[in-house]
Amino acid sequence: MSRLAPLFASLRSRGEKAMGLFLTSGFPSPADTLPILEALVEGGADFIELGMPFSDPLAEGLPIQRSSERALRQGVTLKHTLETVRAFRARHDTPLLLMGYINPIFRYGVDGFCRDAAAAGADGLILPDLPLEESTLLADPARSAGLDLVHLIAPNTPPARIEAIDARATGFVYAVSITGLTGAGLAAHETVAAYLAAARRIVRKNPLLVGFGIKSREDALRLTPHTDGFIVGSALIRHLESCWDRPDRTMEARLDDLRAFARSLRPDPAPRP
Repeated sequence: MSRLAPLFASLRSRGEKAMGLFLTSGFPSPADTLPILEALVEGGADFIELGMPFSDPLAEGLPIQRSSERALRQGVTLKHTLETVRAFRARHDTPLLLMGYINPIFRYGVDGFCRDAAAAGADGLILPDLPLEESTLLADPARSAGLDLVHLIAPNTPPARIEAIDARATGFVYAVSITGLTGAGLAAHETVAAYLAAARRIVRKNPLLVGFGIKSREDALRLTPHTDGFIVGSALIRHLESCWDRPDRTMEARLDDLRAFARSLRPDPAPRP
């Protein structure tokens, strides 16, 4: 069992929603990734999505595309990302999933990648370009390694397919809030609420989390009544872009700012210290 199932059970017992935060491995620099991950945990992240940099991230908007390009220019590879996971796991029990695209995993070797990711301390995989019909390529190696395999749904996913995705997914089902890229604006509240309410009625085996377009606590509050939690990625990357490279700020000041930003996203009445 990965660390995700006990996490969701604990949050459910307390009536809280899960907050997942996304960071691209190697962004803003390879040396910065681990301290940033630790600051996100200290800021209240219930789990981490660590992005595996890729040259053609088809589901990503410009902020995450830029972060991936910056990491690749600095030589970040899957091997480096797994080393970051290992370093993070040596200090923290917080669940961590690797998010990325299937081509680098094929090049690495599917079986070897799953074994190495699990050995480093990863809890699961999120691969937006892995169709359900092809997921058997990864499902057995992931299961053997003890990794959850998260699948995505979108507003245009038919109910029968949502049911099939829920049956196949482990860890949670990721509800994309829009039919678009990460970082785009949210649709009208009534439209998103109806989609998530319908998905909630179908997704019964797994927790249901929502992501794409969430920029604030208000967005999280709007999107979580029918879900078990939410994920923020592009807004965090934008925040890092705006403040990280300022020469007038110390590293600790940047990390304090990041902790405060993470706390500001939580919909809980009393954000955790």
